[in-house]
Order: sequence, then structure tokens, then C-alpha cells
Amino acid sequence: INHQAWRTFMNCAAPDGVSGEIIVTGAIINRIKRNHGLEHATIHVLSEGHKRFSAQGNSDHRGFHLNIYGDVTEEEVQAAVAEAHRRLKAGERHLAVHPNCGTVLVTTAALATLAAQVVLLVENRGGRARPLSLLNAMPGAMVAVVGAIIVGRPLGVRVQERYTVDGDLDDLVVESVRPVSPSPVTRLFQLLLTGGNPEMQARAYFVRTTGGNG
Repeated sequence: INHQAWRTFMNCAAPDGVSGEIIVTGAIINRIKRNHGLEHATIHVLSEGHKRFSAQGNSDHRGFHLNIYGDVTEEEVQAAVAEAHRRLKAGERHLAVHPNCGTVLVTTAALATLAAQVVLLVENRGGRARPLSLLNAMPGAMVAVVGAIIVGRPLGVRVQERYTVDGDLDDLVVESVRPVSPSPVTRLFQLLLTGGNPEMQARAYFVRTTGGNG
């Protein structure tokens, strides 16, 4: 590709005052958010039919990786992706949001860390830290962290809804669902999510999509 020609074309195609790079970046972000929403919806659909399994995924502009831990067949994964896509297109946009998404975990962790730091700062506001200041601050820090965890989950869901997923798939189409070799990350999450249970075998898939740029 002639990158200079592409840059010139995008700048000409963009509205006055808007760079082509911004349009391209916006399209990529839209695709990632929609793929992320479809990933969550797929996990919701699988959860409706399977109670003894865990799942973890991550999305990008090409589609999403889906790691399944448990007795779920490839055909069932393919059917779940198709069902999730159909239901999102039918208006069930709530399926794009998942309470265990990394967005929720990161938001909660950030709030808890900030709350603990504020308590420690208040405890040491007199200047030099007293020898027992950390111990003195522990009860307040624990209360602050618990409060942050309580607030962080619903706040994280709102952040997810607004910034990291999109339940409106627009013209996003599922191109393929294919098994891939489990990565080291897949194996790590197998340990974290299943406790290393040998009956919860890891299977990895890549779901490729097209469209959804608008």
C-alpha cells in the first residue's frame, strides 16, 4: 500500500477540519467495542445452557478470542456465537454487558487503590509519618476499600456500557469461528478460573468478524 496516497485520500475524504486518521481510528474503536459486546453476549448465551463451565475472552478489531473451560463442544460454541449475534441484532443490547468484564475489575481495583491511598494520606497529613501511622490507618483503609469495592462494581458496569462495549452491531458480520491452540494466557486463566481442575479442559477459539465500522 502507498501510505502517502492513502493518507492523502483519507484527508480529502474527511469533512472539513477532521483528519482522516481520526476517522480511521474511530472506525477501529467501533469495531473493537462491537466485537467486545458480541464476546460478552456469546458468554451469556453459553451460560444459559451450561452451568459447569468458565470462559474468558479478549477482543480486537479482527474479532475476539474465546477461551472455554469445561465440557462445551465446538458446535455449541459456534451455535452460541450465532445466537448471540442474532439476539443483539434483535435488540437485546443488554447482552453486550458482562459483570465480570475486565473493565469492571480494573475500575474496582482503581477505586480501591485510590481509597486506601487517600486514607493513608490523611493519616500522614501532619508531615513526617508516625511510626504506627500505617497500623493506625488500617481500619479506615479497610472500610474505604470495602466501600470502593461496593461502589466500583456498578460504576464499572456503567463505564463498560459507555466506553468499552457496544450492543448495536450495525453491519458487523461473523465470518468464521475456528478452534486455535490454547496460549500460555489461556493456560493461566485455566488455573485461575478452575483451580487447575483436570475435568475443566481448556479450548480456545477465534471468532473473526467483518463490518461494524460505522
